[in-house]
Amino acid sequence: MSTINKISLAVQNGNRKQVLSLVQQAIDEGLPAKEILESGLLAGMDVVGQRFVRNETFIPEVLVSARAMSSGTELLKPLLAEGEVDYLGRVLIGTVEGDLHDIGKNLVKLMIESKGVEVIDIGIDAPAEKFINTAMENDCKIICCSALLTTAMSQMETVVEKANEAGIRDKVKIMVGGAPVTQGFCDKIGADYYTPDATTAVEKVVEILKSMAQ
Repeated sequence: MSTINKISLAVQNGNRKQVLSLVQQAIDEGLPAKEILESGLLAGMDVVGQRFVRNETFIPEVLVSARAMSSGTELLKPLLAEGEVDYLGRVLIGTVEGDLHDIGKNLVKLMIESKGVEVIDIGIDAPAEKFINTAMENDCKIICCSALLTTAMSQMETVVEKANEAGIRDKVKIMVGGAPVTQGFCDKIGADYYTPDATTAVEKVVEILKSMAQ
């Protein structure tokens, strides 16, 4: 089995130490950073994502794999910074004010980062103003709002309202997600996109960023 395939398997198994060792081995072998990232780390995470969609694995396992993959990506960053991988853009993510849950948010963040997207995480219980101000300061193309509590969902509408007030709705897309959130709610508050799970959220983020870059 090639080193690249071993990296993919180590990510699937969530073995962080093995991922770090194998990525370093691949670097020492002179393999291109882009190949290590795309055919090793990202390919492994794609398998995990598909298993998650099919309910063959669950959030704790996905988080372990995502963290293992993220560790490998850190090793590659100096090489990737040399321009081997296309930069898609910057995304902001946070849990809205009134909600302290972050497992889903953290999972989405790690999986978005696995696609070569820079993510700014403003944490939990974040006021609408923080979403807007941080997005504007960092030229974020997408604002991702997470909520697990139905009592906090109304804050997503506040984020949309504040974006309108700031005059950035033509420049920034707003995504909403979380267990109680629905497409109907997304449409009602005037957000741009809703996705039901982490895997489809990542796919939608990449799709949006590519379309905005054209």
